[in-house]
This record gives sequence, structure tokens and C-alpha cells, in this order.
Amino acid sequence: MTDVKLAESTKVVRSLNGRVVSDKMDKTVTVLVERKVKHPLIGKVVVKSNKFHAHDEENVCKEGDLVTITESRPLSKTKTWVVSKVNTKA
Repeated sequence: MTDVKLAESTKVVRSLNGRVVSDKMDKTVTVLVERKVKHPLIGKVVVKSNKFHAHDEENVCKEGDLVTITESRPLSKTKTWVVSKVNTKA
């Protein structure tokens, strides 16, 4: 019999940087995350973007702020991200 040690599993938390494009909702902001991807056929670098709804408990984020969001448990139908840090204010 050999002793098998189980590796400690640490959860990988995804985080993204983006710009707040809407703060009209209560405790929620819409964050636009842009990334650069090389087009598979043409080879040109194109900018792809996604919008995420993120939880902002204190309503500190305003439009134009650069923020870091991290993945969390589902908070509503569309909201699974939380604002973890405001990098620069608008």
C-alpha cells in the first residue's frame, strides 16, 4: 500500500480589466472588456469586445472608470462578476 497525497486544489479566479460604460442600475455596472485577436484568415489584428454586468456594492463606479472585475457566484440572471478594484477614475 502506498500513501497517495491529494494535491491541494486552489480555485482559479478569473479577472478582467475593462471600462465602465453604464452605471444606471442600482449596485450594478456594465463593463466593456476589449481584447485584440489576430484574424484567422486575413491575419489582421482586430479588437473584439464583450460586455459584462458586475456587482458594485457601494455604487462607487461611474461611467468611464477603468476597473478590474473578478468572477463570482451568480448574483442574478446576468450578473456573475464583482468589481474588485477601481484602477483609474474618469
